[in-house]
Amino acid sequence: MSVDANLNDQELRANAVQAARGDRPFDVLIENAQILDMITGRERLADIGIVGPLIASLHSSDPSCNAEQRLNAEGRWAVPGFIDTHMHVESSMITPAQYASAMVPRGVTTALWDPHELANVSGVEGVNFAADAARTAIMRLLPLAPTCVPSAPDFEFSGGDFGPQTISDLLARDEFHGAAELMTMQQLLNGNSRVKGIVQAGLESGKRVCGHGRGLSGGDLMAYAAAGVETDHELTSAADLLAKLEAGFTIELRGSHEHLLPEFAEALISLGHLPQTVTLCTDDVFPDDLLTKGGLDRIMRMLISHGMPSAWVYRAATLNAASRIGRPDLGLIAPGRRADIVLMSDLDQVRAETVIIDGYTVANTGMLDCAAQTTACSASLMQTVKTKRFTAENFEIKAKGSTASIATLSKPRFPEWGEREVTISNEKLNLPEDMIRMAVTNRYGRNTPTRVAFLENWGTWHGAFATTVSHDSHNLTVFGREPDDMALAANAVRDAQGGIAVASDGKLIAMLPLPIAGLISDKPLEVVATELAAIRTAMDDLVGWKPPFLVFKALFGASLVCNAGPRLSDVGLVDVFEARILESCVLD
Repeated sequence: MSVDANLNDQELRANAVQAARGDRPFDVLIENAQILDMITGRERLADIGIVGPLIASLHSSDPSCNAEQRLNAEGRWAVPGFIDTHMHVESSMITPAQYASAMVPRGVTTALWDPHELANVSGVEGVNFAADAARTAIMRLLPLAPTCVPSAPDFEFSGGDFGPQTISDLLARDEFHGAAELMTMQQLLNGNSRVKGIVQAGLESGKRVCGHGRGLSGGDLMAYAAAGVETDHELTSAADLLAKLEAGFTIELRGSHEHLLPEFAEALISLGHLPQTVTLCTDDVFPDDLLTKGGLDRIMRMLISHGMPSAWVYRAATLNAASRIGRPDLGLIAPGRRADIVLMSDLDQVRAETVIIDGYTVANTGMLDCAAQTTACSASLMQTVKTKRFTAENFEIKAKGSTASIATLSKPRFPEWGEREVTISNEKLNLPEDMIRMAVTNRYGRNTPTRVAFLENWGTWHGAFATTVSHDSHNLTVFGREPDDMALAANAVRDAQGGIAVASDGKLIAMLPLPIAGLISDKPLEVVATELAAIRTAMDDLVGWKPPFLVFKALFGASLVCNAGPRLSDVGLVDVFEARILESCVLD
């Protein structure tokens, strides 16, 4: 099946009018449904008459109504299909077809997809792969045009380079629904011509310009909105949430920082109403979490468990989302709207039992009723790791003398500059006992040196972890203490043309191959979830995690160069906000 059938077809509308008046049968009649009205918040028992992809009528039960097909809801709740306002399929490490197969049975019928991971690896070819996959998906995947390829130009190099003209060309295509999250916030505020041009391309397209405003406040936050950015999902506190609401941003409340959800829920409840600009998103979900815990449905459950009224949560995931993404056909069970409907017995548990998209029943009791279609990959998307083989020497830092003062990266998730005096042996820095190494190698054929930094406050480590999933340029990134183990893990990932590997004591102990762009597996979700769970288990045995900041996820965002603070990229130690680049951590 295909989604987004034309609702403005004259014959379709005429048939819907006739059915609503009792002059022709409905195609589908859902009987005895408990409607949760997204506008009034009221609840009422009604039948839902559907013609093709269109809701034609909501009315009291009438056994005399004619219908080609009848579905007895038996008093179950009927709510609109859920809308995820910001996500990256690639972060779940599975194909778009597998992603849709996992999400549709959970009630997610629409998602705004920013394929900037694919874009950073494979440029326009990666984005075209995403667009092709979206066309054949069993859910409504709405691609956005990636604005940050790379996420911090000149401070890192990736496999793509999207300037204003590329964004303008993408947004001229009907299949792209806006300019994706603009992470180059500091360059925009500083008047960088490239970034200003990208925003201008979004504004001139008449489509939305989405944002990523982590750490912005005061005048910088006002300036970010004044520049034309509409949305934000990078919330750091309840005060940050309220400030961004008051600045007029569409909030994409996400669950990937779940330790913040209680204070977000409390702040919203204190307002006494749900602002119409609050929506929900998943952003990034690992495959094992997706399989066992869910995606948008999980965020909804968590918010309800933190005391938000269920009607608010459902409105954020449906009507608010549809309004903010400019899709008035979605988000409401009402005549004239698209027939995306979820039936469930328990609102608080957010467990979809029957899912209807465009008038077709596509899932029942957690299982798909239709087959997912896969999208072919070009050979270039399967050959994206272009590095030489690694040796232990690649992970050493050269220096002269007996001691050296070095710049360090201190703290995970929200790093700060540090400075340390370390000893030197055989013209190599000695790694202090309380530190670990991080290394980044450009994997797109630039043949630049591997950049190495020492990290402080990263807990106790044994072994090494290597990955090509490394936001957002996705260069080959390695963490560890022993250079031999780091080389072993890095070579395993290189030889697999991408993936994640764990090595310890000279042995490879866990591996997840990701051959599509070094980000995605071609295997079923269940297999990928099992392989990533094995990676997590291996790392739990090797690292002393300290939540909520020193956690497994921190390994994938440590090189997110566009955010505030120092980071390591394929260029060196960099700080976009300070416009600082150190090719080596050695200071003297």
